[in-house]
Amino acid sequence: MTGKPRRAATGAAVLRPRITATITATVLAELAEHGYARLSMEAVARRAGVGKSALYRRWPAKRDMVVAALSERAVPLAEIEDTGSLRGDLLATLRAILAWLTTPPMAAVLPDLVAEAGRDEALAEAMRTMIGEPRRARGAATLRRAVDRGELSPGTDIELALDLVAAPLYWHLKVRHAALEPDYLESLADHILRALGAVPSPGHDGPAQESALP
Repeated sequence: MTGKPRRAATGAAVLRPRITATITATVLAELAEHGYARLSMEAVARRAGVGKSALYRRWPAKRDMVVAALSERAVPLAEIEDTGSLRGDLLATLRAILAWLTTPPMAAVLPDLVAEAGRDEALAEAMRTMIGEPRRARGAATLRRAVDRGELSPGTDIELALDLVAAPLYWHLKVRHAALEPDYLESLADHILRALGAVPSPGHDGPAQESALP
């Protein structure tokens, strides 16, 4: 036979990061505007300017697509740099949670997905695995730094402490829909410190040292 030689098969198509980023942004925009129940793969593909095959090459179903998109935004926000004190770390954490809860499109997306997860166990499990557990692992690392610094007892219940850090702000904003006073985060951080029985680390005297933080 004559003619051009066939190109060797290369296996699965290479997923282009730019296309993935476009789809991810589109998923979050669709979620914010229409909610999880009304979101469709067809609508996402159309709005992103791609074929449905581009979505299915990345995720087998809507649930996987949505949780992956949310995870990409949510998990890095839980990575808190060491400020040198538990109070500083708590304030940085609370500010990150505040940004997560109030910045579009997350402000609209999260309450809707929490409600949907209450009706859909598979969605709830996917959110726990891809979002909740990675975020809690990062939060646990922050608290263990405080144990290593001597600010928290080695017997501190890390899981309970994580609930104590995250829950009040979510309840205040998303359940009570209450206004956030200018000193709310500082006051909340101090209440959490007292609840955890924290003591200042060497070289830090507690709340006063926080004035250097932005």
